[in-house]
Amino acid sequence: MIENRPNRKSFSDLELEIQEKLKNWKEIIPKYQVPDSKKASLQLLTTFLPYLALWVLMYYSWNFSILLTIGIGLINSFFLVRIFIIQHDCGHQSFLGSKKMNNLIGWICSLFSTIPYKYWAKVHNHHHGHTGQLEERDIGDINFITVEEYRNLTKFGRFKYRLFRHPVVLFVVAPFWYLIYSNRMPMFKLRGWNKIRRTQVVNNILLFGLYGTLAYFLGWQKFLFIQMFVVFIFFIIAFWFFYVQHQHEAGYMRWRKNWDYLLAAVRGATYYKLPRVFQWLTGNIGIHHIHHLSARIPNYNLEKCMKENPLFTKYATVLTFWDSLKLTANKLWDEETKRMISFAEFYQKERLRLA
Repeated sequence: MIENRPNRKSFSDLELEIQEKLKNWKEIIPKYQVPDSKKASLQLLTTFLPYLALWVLMYYSWNFSILLTIGIGLINSFFLVRIFIIQHDCGHQSFLGSKKMNNLIGWICSLFSTIPYKYWAKVHNHHHGHTGQLEERDIGDINFITVEEYRNLTKFGRFKYRLFRHPVVLFVVAPFWYLIYSNRMPMFKLRGWNKIRRTQVVNNILLFGLYGTLAYFLGWQKFLFIQMFVVFIFFIIAFWFFYVQHQHEAGYMRWRKNWDYLLAAVRGATYYKLPRVFQWLTGNIGIHHIHHLSARIPNYNLEKCMKENPLFTKYATVLTFWDSLKLTANKLWDEETKRMISFAEFYQKERLRLA
């Protein structure tokens, strides 16, 4: 069912300007959506070969220094991020022109990332179609609540939410839970997802079988420490990126009746401007505002699209790494001011409201 467009009176002057200036965005995007098999092949080589080489180096460094193993693992976790970005693009059917090859490569990547390919792709594509919609905030993103919802919680409810939003829980405990439980169990049971949930079960069986075999031949202690350390650090990085990309102060959160796709992409997703080496290691996913304009743009074309169309970035929130650290204070979406606020800001506003 096609939803009615919201009344233009519900938009701010800035949002109306964005809609006017970028009204032809659908005509600009298509040329960047064309997959390039040479670029894709090069990315596969420059991702999997270093990852495997560093993994082997970790395996043999174990006998000399566990600290050295950990240091190499920190570097290798970023190559696992690159592997996951390839999986991510395959889930969007953007990495290569062949659906069959995308699915094959995506499935292989999932054995490295431990994230079930088709199930995660289904959840993530749902996120892309509904990002910024307050009704859908718990699917494919880190959950949050509004000021009004927090105001109506019990004391225990507030305690649980404050605990969840604590940085240690959000960026250490939650990634661990996501690794061992959320990806193993069918968390979302939407209509028509039965087949997708079955692929998740198959992925789990294959993954446990593969891990069991490698642990048997390589030594279970050494294998599990090396592999799970790299995977866990990768999950922490992934959680951090998901948070930074959508829960910035000047984000875009609306109820469906007032929601707009273009604004959700350009205002709702950030441009995480990282040093070149980290942009490369994270597969350009920091150029998230362009990615949300069109998930069919391969990661290796995102930078070109951004550079050739500066107007897209003009209206986006640009964050450096040091800027992004401040985002940990963002806890609640304030529908009145249309921004993320801290708990301290909430209680300050409450005192004024009740005075």
